[in-house]
Amino acid sequence: MLLVIDVGNTNIVFGIYSGEELIFDWRTSSDKNKTSDEYGLLFKDFFDFATLDIERLKDIIISSVVPNLMHTISVACTKYLGKEPIIVSNDIDLGIKNLYRNPNEVGTDRLVTSVGAYEKYGGPSIIVDIGTAITLDYINKKGEYIGGIIAPGIEISADALFNKTAKLPKIDIDIPDRIIGKSTRESMQSGLVFGFIGLIDSLIERILESEKLTKDEVRIIGTGGFAALISHNSKYIELVDKMLTMEGLKLIYERNQKKIN
Repeated sequence: MLLVIDVGNTNIVFGIYSGEELIFDWRTSSDKNKTSDEYGLLFKDFFDFATLDIERLKDIIISSVVPNLMHTISVACTKYLGKEPIIVSNDIDLGIKNLYRNPNEVGTDRLVTSVGAYEKYGGPSIIVDIGTAITLDYINKKGEYIGGIIAPGIEISADALFNKTAKLPKIDIDIPDRIIGKSTRESMQSGLVFGFIGLIDSLIERILESEKLTKDEVRIIGTGGFAALISHNSKYIELVDKMLTMEGLKLIYERNQKKIN
């Protein structure tokens, strides 16, 4: 079995692969105050809940955009699962060429989803990750990661409205029944949801224009926590693949297991 771990700013996602099949996945909040022992015991609880034998675990691979948690999670894996994890970075074979001006500036989550998208859907592809931040990443038909766009996420914006204003409430993020809200809650939902749909579609249009591509010449894939909410109302996003990061991690592991082991 292979354990893949994606450490994000808001959540940590774990997946267990048995061969080609993702047999279990879990999600927990990213907590910088948790110790390696706390995370290690959490891992063991997950394995017990799924009635999986830790002895069958062959390897672990981690991608993290939270440096403080990288060490914590790595120690937890070594101490409680008995495996030293492979860490995703530009120092290992990703299977794509990173053309960022400074390759080390790119978040490994963006590279991992690009790997997954290119392997599953080919290139050129635009990957729209709608999570804590919104990222749009472009990979061409030769498997070259060209770069992308970073914007504030929908939840960050909702929190800003609540925290920086006197009377606006904290709301659930959902699609309202109408574009013109009939209450403060509906008005905020409309601005957030339809506003971000417009933002994402506009950015996709600009990428297509920049690369001289039509919509039919590129695969446009949505992923991330809010992908289903936003993508189904987008003019451009053709499909949602919420497990893209998991699959990207598995692919990177397969490319590197013999070299590292």
